[in-house]
Parts: sequence; C-alpha cells; structure tokens
Amino acid sequence: MTPPPASAPSSPSSSGSSAASVAGSGDRYARGLAALSLVTGTDHPAVLDPVAEIAPDLARFTVEFGYGDVWSQPGLTPRQRQIGTVAALAALGNAAPQLRFHIAGALNVGCTRREIVETCIHTTVYAGFPAALNALSAAREVFTARADSGTDPDPEPASAAVPAAEVTPAADRYARGIALLKEVDGPAGPHVVDSLADIAPDLGRFVVEYAFGDVYARTGLDLHTRELASIAMCTALGTAGPQLRVHLRAFLNVGGTREEIVTLLTQLAGYAGFPAALNGVAAAREIFAEQDAAS
Repeated sequence: MTPPPASAPSSPSSSGSSAASVAGSGDRYARGLAALSLVTGTDHPAVLDPVAEIAPDLARFTVEFGYGDVWSQPGLTPRQRQIGTVAALAALGNAAPQLRFHIAGALNVGCTRREIVETCIHTTVYAGFPAALNALSAAREVFTARADSGTDPDPEPASAAVPAAEVTPAADRYARGIALLKEVDGPAGPHVVDSLADIAPDLGRFVVEYAFGDVYARTGLDLHTRELASIAMCTALGTAGPQLRVHLRAFLNVGGTREEIVTLLTQLAGYAGFPAALNGVAAAREIFAEQDAAS
C-alpha cells in the first residue's frame, strides 16, 4: 500500500451490507479513484504516477483494493478513517511520506489542525515520545507547505494548531486521571494500576497522572476519537495485545460500535499488514463474546 487509502463517504450503518455493497458497486478502480480524490482534494490525483512507472500493478492494487474495496466500505466517516490512519502511521514510525500524505488527507476531509496535533500528543502514550515528535514534525511540514502554497481550501490561523496550555495543578492530576480511567476503562483500568503496586508503583501512578490526567483529559479530541486512535495504534504496533483488548472495551464503553471497530481493523490491513489486522479482529472477537456472555 503505497501512499494511503482514502475515501468514501459512508455512514456507520448496516454492518451486514458492507461486503455486499462493495462487491456489487461496479468498477473498483473508478470507485477507488473517486475515494482517492476525496483524500487528495484533487479531481485527478497524481500521487501514484511515480509508482506506476515502475510497479503499475502496485499502483492499481492501491487504488482498487486500498480505496475501491476498503476505503469505500461503510462503517466509518472519512474523518474517522483519516484519524485512525494518522494514528497508526504515527505509532509505526516507519512511513513518514505516507504519514504526511494522510495528514494532508485528514485536513482535506475536514479534520482540524488541532485534532491532528492532539493525535500526535496522544501517540506519546502508546508509541513513545520519539514517535510522537516525529509525527509532529511531519504535521508541521504539511501545515507549512499548505500555507506557503496558498492551496489550503479552508486555511486556519497558525494558532489553530497550537493547543492552549492545559495545565492541571499537581495535586489534581491523579484525581482527574483516576476519574477518567474509570470512565473510559471501567473497573479494569484501576485494576491494572493496582497490579503494579508491588513491583512498579511509580509506573502505575504515571499511567494515571500522565496518560489520563494529562493526555486523555485534554480537549481537542473527544473520548470516542481518542479510543479509536488508541485501537489503531495498539493494532498497528502488534505488540500490545492486552492493551488492545482494554481499549476495545473502552471504545465500546464511550459509545463506539462493533461495526466501527471491525471497519477500522479491516482498514489497518493496508497500513500495518494483514497479520496485525487479523490479530486485532481475533481480539475484538474475544471482547464481543465476553460482552455477549455478560448481557
């Protein structure tokens, strides 16, 4: 998957109709090109022309599969798809050109600079500060290039990408963090922190104070979008199975749907590979069965 997939309108509606709607909607290439145009913001996207010169089939697969099959499915809005893609690529840290492409695509489908910056900050929790700083550098390049070229269809003031200082008094960070942890993760969240008390109590405190008290409590992304980004990062990394399960539960706790989860995991096949997507779906199956058994 070279640049990135992009596309499709779709509303989060009937899950069972996804495959049927894709299979019966005509020309995959034309549908994919329309989706790619949505992400690039151009009627005739030329982003794959260099790829086509040396690997024309790869360029065709990117359009037909990445955009025509995957991106055109219902289940997620274009904005959700772009936030999920930016989150996954930021966490992986090995695809800077594609990250820049999708940051620009996120702006093209209606995401704000603030949302992109917040997604980069959110990355510190799951992939570390180096990955987050590199993602922020990519975002800065995209913002600057669009401003310099004068091609930004809906330019925001430079300050729009800069979050206001959101400083919580030291005494309040833990209280705010534990409250958010319970809201997002339910009883499982504090249990994780308690399990660290006998070996790494400071790490448990940092989870509460930093991950939730500082990062999750920030404005700029709602909890639904933060959990979608968390799922994308944990799935893409492929090394955080237990944490992925925690965040699958959390996403459902804050109003996310099973269809959104499955659609996101399907999309990640194009960015993190089929094994990562399959492992994500296996984790989702466990969580869905767990919830069904409890209901």
